Amino acid sequence: MKIKLKKGDLVQVIAGDARLEKNNTGKILSIDLAKNRAIVEGVNLVSKHTKPNAKNPQGGIVKQEASIHISNLMLVEPSTGKLTRVGRKLDEKTNKLVRYSKKSKEVIK
Repeated sequence: MKIKLKKGDLVQVIAGDARLEKNNTGKILSIDLAKNRAIVEGVNLVSKHTKPNAKNPQGGIVKQEASIHISNLMLVEPSTGKLTRVGRKLDEKTNKLVRYSKKSKEVIK
């Protein structure tokens, strides 16, 4: 399966626990290609218990993002702010594959 989302894309969660995660938007921080999962900023926050260390001398409970499956994410179109599916097509000028919005047919940068 080809992953059509990239690091830095603005996405919305379209499935999951309705009161916690569904309809939240955020920027993709990283993608794990092997597991088809992504970490999205501010979505799927979990509490992690940490020991004291140099970065956090007190230790304690830290909130951090956990990964979410790619199939539960949908790209937010940059120009209109609506959800869209992503396609790939060959650009005539550069002869390279580019991503485009299937709703508006615009190329996604």
